[in-house]
Amino acid sequence: MKTLIVYFSSGGSTKIVARTLSMNLKANILEIKDLKDRKGFGKRLLSSIEAFRESKTEISPKKFDFTDYDLIYLGTPTWANNPAPAIITFIDNCDWKGKDVILFTTLSNNGGEKVLERLEEKVSLRGARVVESFAITTKDKSSEDLINDTEAKINVLDLKMYGA
Repeated sequence: MKTLIVYFSSGGSTKIVARTLSMNLKANILEIKDLKDRKGFGKRLLSSIEAFRESKTEISPKKFDFTDYDLIYLGTPTWANNPAPAIITFIDNCDWKGKDVILFTTLSNNGGEKVLERLEEKVSLRGARVVESFAITTKDKSSEDLINDTEAKINVLDLKMYGA
């Protein structure tokens, strides 16, 4: 089974989780980039409002062909208890029909369940089957802690999905 890790990261935590998944699962990785400048307090506040409204944004790549992949991990940070606009845009731009998806989010405090529910709704409407999802809390954690948390999630997923 060929696996792809797709993610968007703004602060770096989601990137650490995605890279850890990629290395441990020997999976390909695809970073979604938001082309909108979101630096600074005012732009961060506007970004939270855009996440709440599920506003679209310019991204790179605009879409991706999943034909060669059986399993896709899809990850986003949590912004204002919502997925980041870059991931919402990416989901809407791609054909997810017949794909198995594992969703993940990173978050400082709370809101992960809502983000995962919304992501599941979005990819399911586009024809994907969500087989699992998880959230990783990032507050006060080092990169090493995030790597360890991700590896622990991988072990739990292996047991759930494959009985390994």
